[in-house]
Amino acid sequence: MAKATKKQALGRGLSALLKDPDNDIKSAEDKNADKLVGHIVELDLSSIEVNPFQPRTSFNEDSLKELASSIKELGVIQPITVRKLDFGKYQLVSGERRFRASKLVGLETIPAYIRIANDQESLEMALVENIQRQDLDPIEIALSYQRLIDEIQLTQEQLSERIGKNRSTIANYLRLLKLDPIIQTGMRDGFLSMGHGRTLINIDDPQKQLEIYEKILQKSLSVRETEKLVRELNNPGQASKSEAKTSVSQTYKKGIKEFSQYLGTKVDVKVTKKGSGKLTIPFSSEEDFIRLQKLIKGEE
Repeated sequence: MAKATKKQALGRGLSALLKDPDNDIKSAEDKNADKLVGHIVELDLSSIEVNPFQPRTSFNEDSLKELASSIKELGVIQPITVRKLDFGKYQLVSGERRFRASKLVGLETIPAYIRIANDQESLEMALVENIQRQDLDPIEIALSYQRLIDEIQLTQEQLSERIGKNRSTIANYLRLLKLDPIIQTGMRDGFLSMGHGRTLINIDDPQKQLEIYEKILQKSLSVRETEKLVRELNNPGQASKSEAKTSVSQTYKKGIKEFSQYLGTKVDVKVTKKGSGKLTIPFSSEEDFIRLQKLIKGEE
């Protein structure tokens, strides 16, 4: 208990230091900067602004209320992280849910780690920390990856090393951003999974993408069912061929067997959707052809 009291006292002491304009800390080289970095400081919520680099754009209201209720009872257990902007001004790097929930229950201060970082470092810290979260939807993750690539100017390979993810995993997420915005919204709202999204990417026509998307919602299609639908859409000829083959095996199986036994050779039957077809009788030589001819004419 004494340890906790000491920690809080330290936070209050640093808070006082940060409010002294004569000792304003602007960089890691400034006086007393070493006392600040790595310590928990109680900051006024009113002095903190939301991070414009925050990759997360939607927050579940019910989940936020649950967190607010927990904070009301137990306080903020895990401090947020901020970066110093100016005298008495800070910007969130991570912990926006805790920040929002604390404001929701009317807290005036919040425990925080203060970082001294430029815009690029702040963006990278915010994005990388949020990517590691378990509750981000696939589109939020994909957007975070894209921002790291575009704004920090990382290659997919460098990004892979930075966040500890396979390059193929990163590529699969980035491909989701090629989907129609309506489908991306559906993924963010939880109407379809990343597996559905990865399947829909294989459709080049945006209108066709939306048509399949509507079918997924209407019929609650699984990823496997969606994959089959997309294959049939992209390869209509192969689908017809498969259907014809199934029709032959079911309707003409007995006839094929009788033909083969009578002619002494394996025959092949192909049937179209309209019911017309072709019977193929192979022969190995001229003599074999004459034999088959006589059998068909009934001369043998």
